[in-house]
Amino acid sequence: MKTPLRWPVDDDSDGALVLERFAPEQTFKTKVYAALKQAIVNMDIYSSPDPAWLDERQLSERLGVSRTPVREAIAMLEQEGFVKSMPRRGIMVLKKSKREVIEMIQAWAALESMAARLAAQSASNAEIAKLRKLFQGFNESHRPADYLSEYSDANIRFHQTLVKLSGSAALQEFTSNIFMHVRGIRQITIGRDDRVTRSMDDHLSIIEALEKRDVAAAEQLSRDHTLGLAQYVEEHGDILD
Repeated sequence: MKTPLRWPVDDDSDGALVLERFAPEQTFKTKVYAALKQAIVNMDIYSSPDPAWLDERQLSERLGVSRTPVREAIAMLEQEGFVKSMPRRGIMVLKKSKREVIEMIQAWAALESMAARLAAQSASNAEIAKLRKLFQGFNESHRPADYLSEYSDANIRFHQTLVKLSGSAALQEFTSNIFMHVRGIRQITIGRDDRVTRSMDDHLSIIEALEKRDVAAAEQLSRDHTLGLAQYVEEHGDILD
């Protein structure tokens, strides 16, 4: 049984602050889980048709912890649908099917459009200006289509920043679990069928609506922009093969 720690409170009451010690193994598990989840989210799993694998022993060595918290963290990530443990093979980072990807993009559209609405209402002018700065380096002599990797990075930062500008911790939490998949699909579709030009135009229109504090337009433009990606995946499912 854990022994509670008690500190007297600086007043005339008999109250006391009651806290329980963190169990060391629980602390390690939590830290390993957070580190692995962030690393997985940052992976570009849709750039190759081959599956991405993790090795429990290597993870343990690189994180400098025993294999127990790694195993526990993997179990948590497996419950969340990020990975799947394959006996005698390792831990596979899970990709989504075409239908699952479309549904995740649709969910993102709903969440991000609300983020745009909230940002239009409450984000500061300086915060909104950060969105425009992401694209200032692109022009006729530095066209997005000619610098796809650079534009793709700006594109991803735009969507991440827009959600943060909502000021909603809940929206940031809800989008974090689907960001890996939506980001990956955006990266592999941005260079196809001149989508990069449409993407740039859409982003600038969203930014303009935010600058004008046009709440309805910011929300609608953001939703339509992401739903356009869902429609593209629907029509070009081969990109997931």
